[in-house]
Amino acid sequence: MRILLIGDIVGKPGRKVVRRFLPDIIYKHEIDLVIANCENAAGGFGVTRDIVEELYRCDINVLTSGNHIWDKKEVGEFIEDYETLLRPANYPDGSPGRGSVLTRNSSGDLIGVINLEGRVFMRALDCPFKVAEREIDKLKGKTNIIIVDIHAEATSEKQAIGWFLDGRVSAVLGTHTHVQTADERILPDGTAYITDVGMTGPFDSVIGIKKNLILKRFLTCIPNKFDVANRDVRLQGVIVEIDENSGKSVRIERLSVKLKD
Repeated sequence: MRILLIGDIVGKPGRKVVRRFLPDIIYKHEIDLVIANCENAAGGFGVTRDIVEELYRCDINVLTSGNHIWDKKEVGEFIEDYETLLRPANYPDGSPGRGSVLTRNSSGDLIGVINLEGRVFMRALDCPFKVAEREIDKLKGKTNIIIVDIHAEATSEKQAIGWFLDGRVSAVLGTHTHVQTADERILPDGTAYITDVGMTGPFDSVIGIKKNLILKRFLTCIPNKFDVANRDVRLQGVIVEIDENSGKSVRIERLSVKLKD
């Protein structure tokens, strides 16, 4: 089984490159399930109902998110309507939405997806380690194929989650920093790992935002409006190959394709 996780989709350019390349990627690599992080898909911050629908029409099966999931206030009105639109599972009890899902691929195989958010340099949420164990316990009786999107700032925290869950899930795949790392590997007990799968959006930018606006913020320390850039647009992610019987990963491959200007 092959699963594709697409890195943080940033604004209209990110959605455009997904529409352009995803069908070919699914066909060429024989992808069985597509997961994508959507928390920056609406102008770089948050997601709307229309954009959720647009991404599902692109043959994305599960949408994960992170700290920007609540940036569009309307999300609270519709997040419960989509079983496969996830927010991090370690938000406090009573938060709207779901942190994990059990879904099927086109062959009918059951796959679990868990969304977590880190705490280092981020919000003081519930412990992602303990919450991961809780969510795994909910899924394990039904499938041995579980994918974790760990949306976190600190490399150390992501690596720690990877080692903590090695052998208990099929893959621990990092998002949030928008910079694809070169540390993809299969951990000793069969869990695929990468610190960050990368960004799907404009690379002539600072993590997707126009360079001059970011520079102004750094140089003046004065808050200013951020706008999504629009040049050098790429789709990044990873493809994980998993043994269906054991749930262990046998291969992980980085993916990066560029939209012609």
